[in-house]
Amino acid sequence: MIREFLYKYYIDPIRYGQPYTIVDTLTYALILIFSVWLVYRGLRRFGIEVDRRFTLSTIPFVVLGGLLRVVEDTGMITSDAHFLLITPIIFFVVFFITVIALFLSRILEMKGLVADSIRVYGWIGIALSVATTLLLLGWGTVNTRIDFVVLFAIPAMAAVSTAAVWGFLRYVLHWEYVADPLYTLLIAGHMLDASATSFGIDLHPMAYVEQHVVGSHLIEWTGTAFSMFPLKLAVIIPAIYVLEMYRKEGNPAFWHLVILAMIVVGMAPGIRDMMRMVIYV
Repeated sequence: MIREFLYKYYIDPIRYGQPYTIVDTLTYALILIFSVWLVYRGLRRFGIEVDRRFTLSTIPFVVLGGLLRVVEDTGMITSDAHFLLITPIIFFVVFFITVIALFLSRILEMKGLVADSIRVYGWIGIALSVATTLLLLGWGTVNTRIDFVVLFAIPAMAAVSTAAVWGFLRYVLHWEYVADPLYTLLIAGHMLDASATSFGIDLHPMAYVEQHVVGSHLIEWTGTAFSMFPLKLAVIIPAIYVLEMYRKEGNPAFWHLVILAMIVVGMAPGIRDMMRMVIYV
């Protein structure tokens, strides 16, 4: 019975690319929460300060995660190694890449070889993201096509919606704290995800589908993928309010990790969906 349960809800969805269910969605959410706590403890133990600069320097690795997922989508990896780039396994892969880059940078700083480990850490993430982007564009040029309309349209949709949400929070609700770059990135990441989903399902020539259980049911109920925008707002606006209340009374380091985790769950799938449409996979 246990074996059948594991295969039904965890193993088969990974092997066959099946949509998410309530069971695996809640499981991965709990794993994410526990992982944030473990990372927080580990960084404290090794004396790495978790602040705005650290969080911003980690964003390139968030982008890398979304791009690596597209590498698996292309099918260019034909061995069983491609399972390493399927959700949720890819989260652990990107996590280890990020940790290696972080501690390598820290070791170089301790040996006096670099002056600023966080700067080096961020540049490693940028270099890996650029290399992966070039790999995907090269693959698309040879095997499918590059759609520059998508490359312009989705970021434009994300930019406009981000500006609208940010302006509403800042000037209508008078939440001055949304001027913090991390709140702006949180909004932008989820607006990118909503933009990519709505464009991919309602406007793109290829037949894309929403795999997450809440989003798929909402799209089916409303008849349009643009319903992802109000869904995102229903989540991130209260989340920003709660995060700010916690920042005033809680632990700054843990607050930065929580907001980073929230950026990840919006930005990474948004990057993946957009790049898939750019190279038609």
